[in-house]
Amino acid sequence: MKPESEQARDRGESEQERADRNFVELLQGARVAVTGVQVLFAFLLTVPFSPGFARLDLADRWLFYVALVSAAVASICYIAPTAQHRVLFRQGRKETLVRRSNFYGILGALALAVSMTTATMLVIDYLFGVTLAWVTAGILAALSLWTWFGQPALNRSDGDDQDGKAVPSPSSSSPDD
Repeated sequence: MKPESEQARDRGESEQERADRNFVELLQGARVAVTGVQVLFAFLLTVPFSPGFARLDLADRWLFYVALVSAAVASICYIAPTAQHRVLFRQGRKETLVRRSNFYGILGALALAVSMTTATMLVIDYLFGVTLAWVTAGILAALSLWTWFGQPALNRSDGDDQDGKAVPSPSSSSPDD
């Protein structure tokens, strides 16, 4: 498989244009997630002020703590690329920003998965009991980890490119390389 810089040249892109395109793609993905994180975080911020919160036991309060803090971490991670772009504007560090933003996107998705899982676990424990809460949380955690990380990781290692064509190993060469 050609390095990304060679693929960019094949498309007629400069390194700067590729970095710009990659950053825009990262921000587009973050826009989808940040809306969900903001709604979840806002909801969690109101929960302690509801009358039923006083009835939570210590274990449920810790679940709430994890859900709230992980939603805050997800918010920070998803907002970081935009804030850093403002600080680094016109500094010629777009490629660094792209790599860092990708890392923050992955960290934000992990934090979001934790927040969604623990918030759901808290509500189900409150409504139905601890057994169903643990089972549901386990299923949600597995589903989010698989769909957000496991399946893409397999796609990265299966030797197929985006079009489903086999990608030659780095050691092999073809006339197209």
